[in-house]
Amino acid sequence: MGKTDTPLLMATKNGITEIMEKILDKYSSAIHDLNSQKKNVVLLAVQYRQPHVYQLLVERWKKNKVPDRIFRQVDDQGNSAMHHAAAMIQDYKPWRVPGAALQMHWEIKWYKFVKNSMPQNFFPLLNHRSESPKEIFSKSHQDLVKSGGEWLINTSQSCSFVAALIATVAFATSTTVPGGNEEKTGTPILKNHIAFKVFAITSLMALCFSITSVIMFLTVLTSWYEVKDFGEDLPIKVLLALTSLFVSIAAILVCFCAGHFFLLSEELKFAAFSLYGVACLPMIFFAIAQFPLYIDLIKATLEKVPQCRYVVIAA
Repeated sequence: MGKTDTPLLMATKNGITEIMEKILDKYSSAIHDLNSQKKNVVLLAVQYRQPHVYQLLVERWKKNKVPDRIFRQVDDQGNSAMHHAAAMIQDYKPWRVPGAALQMHWEIKWYKFVKNSMPQNFFPLLNHRSESPKEIFSKSHQDLVKSGGEWLINTSQSCSFVAALIATVAFATSTTVPGGNEEKTGTPILKNHIAFKVFAITSLMALCFSITSVIMFLTVLTSWYEVKDFGEDLPIKVLLALTSLFVSIAAILVCFCAGHFFLLSEELKFAAFSLYGVACLPMIFFAIAQFPLYIDLIKATLEKVPQCRYVVIAA
C-alpha cells in the first residue's frame, strides 16, 4: 500500500470513531488495512492512546464483527498490541492531565486496560528482539518516572510547608480561649455563644487536618518512586493530602473570623462579615489555582479508562 495510510487508519490515529463506524459498516474488509509498518487499526489505536477507538473495536470483537487475528496482529518488528501499550511515543502526551506523575499514572492504567481487555496469553509475548511488553514499559518510561518523582517532591515540599504553618497556628489558637475562663470552675466564660462553639470546632479541625496533610505529604516524600507506586499508591496519597490541606485552610480562616468576632463592638459586628469574606479570598485563590490538579487526581483515582487529549496527527 506504500506509505499512505487509508482513511480508516487515519481515523484510528486521530480517534474519530464516527468515521470508523461508517467505513466498517459499509466496507467490513477495511478492518484488514495495514500501513507500511504492517500496523492495523488495533495497533494504531493502542500506539496513539485512543481509548474510544479501542473500546469500539473490542465491542465489535465481542459481537463477532472483528476476527481474533485483528487483535493478534503484529507489526514488521513483531510488536503486538501489548508492546505498543508499553512503548511510549517521545514528545507525545495524549493524556489531559498536568504533571509527569499523573501522566505516568495514566500510562500504567492504559497498559493494564489493554492487557485486561483480552484473555490471558492472547497477545504474543516477545517481539523480534525478544523483548517482552514489561521490559519495553520499564525502558521507555524511565524519564517519565524520574520527572514524575521530581514533580511530586516539589509539590509535596511546597504544600507540606503550608500545612505545617497552619498546624503551628492552629495549635496556638486551640490553646487560647477567647474571653478567658471562670476563676472557680475554669470553664470558658463565652462557652454559650455560637461564635465560641464555631471557634472551638474549627480550631480543632484545622489542627487535625493540617497534621494529617503533613503526614500524607511526608509519606509521598519518603516513597521509593517505583513504577508500581504511580499506579495507585501515590495519586491516592496526594489526593488525601490536598483534601486535608484544603479543609485545614478553610477551618483556620473560619476559626480566625469566629475568634475575632468577640473583639468587635456591637455596632461593627454586622459590618465585619464583609471583611471576613475578603479575608477568605486567599483561600479561594489558592483553591482555584489547585482545583484543576485536584479534579484530575479524583478522575485518575476513580476512572478505569484514561481519556485521551485529541490532537491532529500528520498522515
